[in-house]
Amino acid sequence: MAWSSRRDWPGGKGGRNALESELYRLGVQQKNSRPNHPTTCGKVERFQQTMKKWLRAQPRQPSSIDELQALIDEFVDNYNERRPHRSLAESSTPTAAYLARPKAGAGAGTSAPHDRVRRDRVDKAGTVTLRVHGKLHHIGIGRIHAGTHVIMLVHELHVRVVQAATGELLRDFTLDPTRDYQPTGAPKGPARPRKS
Repeated sequence: MAWSSRRDWPGGKGGRNALESELYRLGVQQKNSRPNHPTTCGKVERFQQTMKKWLRAQPRQPSSIDELQALIDEFVDNYNERRPHRSLAESSTPTAAYLARPKAGAGAGTSAPHDRVRRDRVDKAGTVTLRVHGKLHHIGIGRIHAGTHVIMLVHELHVRVVQAATGELLRDFTLDPTRDYQPTGAPKGPARPRKS
């Protein structure tokens, strides 16, 4: 779930986690390999195998993280910049093949806005929960609605909560991702008299 929370609930309705939200903000379209389909990841696994063999073959093995990083940097430079690859046209290097390809323009990878529908039931305290960016938020609806079945219509951070049976709009607000509890905004009830 560090890479994608789309499959964290049955039906894949888990919403975006923090990584997915940041990628969307940057206009990057995220593509994940399918579960139980190892051939999708074969190229990166083959690269890792090549790197591990190269590291093991080095006469001087690293004794610290800094030394290991220096060796990895040397391998990546050789792999991408100097060593010709038989699978590439004219045995060119990966860098040469990459630079020769046309590049996508600005906004080319932008995915659609994040919309979802969530069904819930208002708890005894008068709240429902919604996970946004991997964090659970409590949304105040009001104790008068405890036990009511609701439908949450979520568009990015804009949330509408409607009563499932009647379609009555109970909340319409923009979620504040920095707060756990999203208050109703209704004025507090009358102050209780203090006991002396």
